[in-house]
Amino acid sequence: MTFAFKNLVEKFSLKDERVGEVAAGAVIKHSRDWNLARECTLGAGLHPETPAYDVQRACGTSLTAAVQIAHRIAAGEIDCGIAGGVDSASDIPLTYGPELTHTVLSSLKGKSLVEKARPWLDLRPSHLKPSAPGIAEPRTGLSMGQHCEEMAKEWKISRAEQDELALASHKKAAAAWEAGFFQDLVFPYQGLGKDNNVRADTSLERLASLRTAFDRGPAGTLTAGNSSPLTDGAACVLLASEEWARSRGFSIQAFLTHSESAAVDFVGMNGPKEGMLMAPAYAVPRMLERAGMKLQDFDIYEIHEAFAAQVLCTLKAWESEAFCRKKLDRAPLGAIERSKMNPKGSSVAIGHPFAATGARILATLAKQLAERGSGRGLISICAAGGMGVTAILER
Repeated sequence: MTFAFKNLVEKFSLKDERVGEVAAGAVIKHSRDWNLARECTLGAGLHPETPAYDVQRACGTSLTAAVQIAHRIAAGEIDCGIAGGVDSASDIPLTYGPELTHTVLSSLKGKSLVEKARPWLDLRPSHLKPSAPGIAEPRTGLSMGQHCEEMAKEWKISRAEQDELALASHKKAAAAWEAGFFQDLVFPYQGLGKDNNVRADTSLERLASLRTAFDRGPAGTLTAGNSSPLTDGAACVLLASEEWARSRGFSIQAFLTHSESAAVDFVGMNGPKEGMLMAPAYAVPRMLERAGMKLQDFDIYEIHEAFAAQVLCTLKAWESEAFCRKKLDRAPLGAIERSKMNPKGSSVAIGHPFAATGARILATLAKQLAERGSGRGLISICAAGGMGVTAILER
């Protein structure tokens, strides 16, 4: 994250500047990173008087951070701010049992060398066994993929539909890279300057050959090919008032005009349980009603591809008479034009470093609107814990 911040600071000539506020976070982080946003701010070249704080809302972390910064700007409390997120699937902190924790803490309390060494005499090999890292929901014990398999079955989403969406994501992402769209959005790090998850040469046949990942039985449909890969990455965005931006000579790409969050009862604590990743199906209609817009009023739809099935379930819900009448108490939202959805590819192809995805999508959509010169874009992000975060960008 510090590296991403540094590049943003350099790009916008903010070295030694006191920015109004920084909000950023990570979903899976080491205990040493308890003050992540502040430490990254101090390491990025910003003025040390720049305040910062951590945010964590699973996959919606950095979009939530951006919304919070935007609200402070809109309220006139600050002129500008930075929002971001970071996660690393290759550096997940391991946890150990209480025995090893007790041993370490007891040793640290010792005043003499003997007192520090004595607790280690009771240590057994079994105490050194780490807990396997996982992303299961604490209340169900199921992973997001397992929950999404349930959703795919409920909404009757076929394997073929998922593979077709995944193929489109890879093809569009590959074309965007080839056209240079990401050139000024991505900064090389440790020799890597391009997403290496994008498969320009994949095909429906290759995707169909993959074994299922979360339900190995004949009813399983989710695979590594139609699910987002867990990756390393960081992303951040600069938000500001129009006056501040123009005074610095910065061109405005888009305005963040509306946002909404939602959560669903995916455990069934208060009635029938809902699909764990279905919260955007509720958040978007609320946001549209407040904005006075229809689902079809957008030029671009950036829908986070946690799983191809999740996107398809959400789209199907918005078209469903039964769902919209029963769950939303309204008429169906209708269908969207698929060619307008994720024009530069999304998480299935590009990857999903949990907390970074929101800022990555926000920057991608803002640039597309800037290139168009006008228009509206909708962002929809599902998140662990049965949550969802959505936003509207306009130019």
